Amino acid sequence: MKYIHYMTTPADPAAPADSSPAIAAFDLVLQFTVLMSEDLTQGLARHNLSESRVHLMWVLAAQGPSTQKSLAEAMHVSARNITGLVDGLVATGFVTREPHPGDRRATLVTMTEHGTETVKSLQDGQRDAAEQLFGPMPPDELTNFLKSMSGVLDRLRAALAAAEEGGNP
Repeated sequence: MKYIHYMTTPADPAAPADSSPAIAAFDLVLQFTVLMSEDLTQGLARHNLSESRVHLMWVLAAQGPSTQKSLAEAMHVSARNITGLVDGLVATGFVTREPHPGDRRATLVTMTEHGTETVKSLQDGQRDAAEQLFGPMPPDELTNFLKSMSGVLDRLRAALAAAEEGGNP
């Protein structure tokens, strides 16, 4: 699968007039992605967080107090990357480093009360956004949407996996 460098919109005069429904659907997904990315960036900025830092907080909220090694494994990043993320989260009061009770060489990254409250606020915001976007949909329309998007995501995952293995989807 090739990276998409730009998107066209229905209002774009350069967009081909004979676009297929597949192209129109793809353009809508790209528009949705851009808008969601902008919303995410703005929302995280209100909490003084980056996507990487909040990802670490989501993992920490799910796993509980964790070593940096286990966080790096869960996030599929290097230990150096985790150290920088944790340093930033410690400096801003979202997490602390605590002595590991069973391994004196290790430390546990632990969510602070501020971090826990922030994750809860982000979860509440996610539920509110989901309700705002999808709550008004009739149940059968939402069911069809879920089925369609699941299929699209399955195909995208397969294309990305094939590209990673050196195939050409």
